[in-house]
Amino acid sequence: MLRSTDRRLIVPALAAVLLSACAAHPDPIIDERGVNMAQYEKDLADCKSYAENINVAEGTAKGGAVGAVVGAAAGAIGGDAGRGAGYGGLAGATRSGLDNKREQEGVVKRCIRGRGYKVLN
Repeated sequence: MLRSTDRRLIVPALAAVLLSACAAHPDPIIDERGVNMAQYEKDLADCKSYAENINVAEGTAKGGAVGAVVGAAAGAIGGDAGRGAGYGGLAGATRSGLDNKREQEGVVKRCIRGRGYKVLN
C-alpha cells in the first residue's frame, strides 16, 4: 500500500510524464523553399520567447488544484474523498498542462506565420 506522501508525489510525476509525451514535436514545420534558414532560426527563437509568457507549470498547478477540489467533492459522494482528490488532481493537472502547451505552440505558429513563413502543421 502506498503511503500518503508517496501518493502526493505520483500525481505531479504522472502529469510531468504525460506533458513531456505531448511535447514530441512542438516546433512548426515550414515550407523551406526560398527561406533563409539563418533568419528563420532567429525568428523562431523570437517567437518562442513570446510563447514563454504562457506559464505551463503554473497552469498545470492551478489545474491540478481545481481538479483535486472537484475530485474530492465527487469522491465524497462515493465515500472516498482522498482518492477522488488524487484522480481529480491528476486529470486537472494533465488537462491544464496539455492546454497550455498547445497554446504555446499556437503562439509560435501564429508568430511565424505573421513573419511570412508558410507553416505546414
